[in-house]
Amino acid sequence: MAGSTVTRAQLSEAVYQEVGLSRNESADLVEGVLNEISDTLVRGESVKISSFGSFSVRQKGERKGRNPKTGEEVPIKPRRVLVFRASNVLKQRINTSLNPPAGNGEDSSGTI
Repeated sequence: MAGSTVTRAQLSEAVYQEVGLSRNESADLVEGVLNEISDTLVRGESVKISSFGSFSVRQKGERKGRNPKTGEEVPIKPRRVLVFRASNVLKQRINTSLNPPAGNGEDSSGTI
């Protein structure tokens, strides 16, 4: 699955398989959760999902940027940006999947 993107349809299918709702109900549930998260962020509130991470909106002020091609200074307007901070549980899970713990019959050199 490396390099692929999870879609709404795949999330709905996973809910369908795992929970046993109809496909339409699963799609509605996924849409409802995503809409609730979006609406909360639009209001400027944070969303925290236990053992996953938190989403928040940060205000960035106006600043000067530079066009790399011409070197000309260009003003960058103030804007709001979405920030995601992964939980420690998620970070550990990701790192464990990259470096599985030893103990599968091999020593650190990779020989048995």
